[in-house]
Amino acid sequence: MPNAATPEEPKSGHRIAKLLARAGVASRREIERMIADGRVAIDGKPVETPATIIASLNGVTVDGNPVAAPEPARLFLYHKPSGLLVTERDPAGRRTIYDQLPRDLPRLMPVGRLDLNTEGLLLLTTDGELKRQLELPSTGVERAYRARAYGQVMQAQLEALIEGVEIEGVRYGSINANLERRTGANVWVEMILTEGKNREVRRVLEFLGLRVSRLIRTRYGPFLLGELKPGEIGEVRQHDVIGFRRDPTKGPSPERVERGPRLGTERGGRPANGGRADKTRQASSSVMAPSAAKPSRPPRRKPSRPGDAEPPRPAKPSRGRTSPTPGAKPARPSRRGRRPGDARPSRPRS
Repeated sequence: MPNAATPEEPKSGHRIAKLLARAGVASRREIERMIADGRVAIDGKPVETPATIIASLNGVTVDGNPVAAPEPARLFLYHKPSGLLVTERDPAGRRTIYDQLPRDLPRLMPVGRLDLNTEGLLLLTTDGELKRQLELPSTGVERAYRARAYGQVMQAQLEALIEGVEIEGVRYGSINANLERRTGANVWVEMILTEGKNREVRRVLEFLGLRVSRLIRTRYGPFLLGELKPGEIGEVRQHDVIGFRRDPTKGPSPERVERGPRLGTERGGRPANGGRADKTRQASSSVMAPSAAKPSRPPRRKPSRPGDAEPPRPAKPSRGRTSPTPGAKPARPSRRGRRPGDARPSRPRS
């Protein structure tokens, strides 16, 4: 096998599990299971360890099918609605994100997980190494959430989470939490963290005495939920993906993404209404998503204040004769009585 080398030999390539993950075959963990099951082979001979070093994927097969060379990593932003599972299939028959995604997309792997009732930004990629880079806590990629919860909490309690907290023997790292606003008996809390452990946000807020009723992920690293609507998916531009891989903690925000069809699409990515999928470009230059522009309202008429000129009043219709001169104001007979100091009217002589 000229293409393979044992782990003890000098490395002149990469581990086979890494290359297969980069080619989008599966995640690295799944590939390790596939190798253990004897499904991966080099020149017809099953691979014994995922640490096997190879220079390329030439001669590598999975289930007897040749593996193509890896293409450039692609990254998609998906607005996951509430009520969908982030898994390929569910034994209980519940709906998953793959039941709703357009059928003409490449094979996509989710970056991390969102709970069944959690909504918001979910990253999907074709590259297993990019997936791993985004998920590892050591990379330091931030995740931002907005949570609506029932109960009362003080800002000082949230600020104490910056030092981390231990709950039932599980240690959670530093969390940057802020109280956004109160709405009746509910509060809105923004939380930024880098670990992303299972149900971390919900457990930490429950530890503070809050009951979460809605949870939305708004940001993952520099990638924003932005104006993507529930069920809509967009692709990050290639140069933004490259910029992120060079510096995961300070990667640029994606200025534009290709927005694809929303939920309710037929096979082939066509909208269910029979029309063509509308592709637009979404601009985003800041770290947090820009707020939508509000429609302009007509200016309100301010009440007059002392010193303001009195606005002109509309002319009243005349009750007397009409003036013969066009545009002239008709004369109005005076009905007021004579006041003290007025001169007496002269009487005509007979």
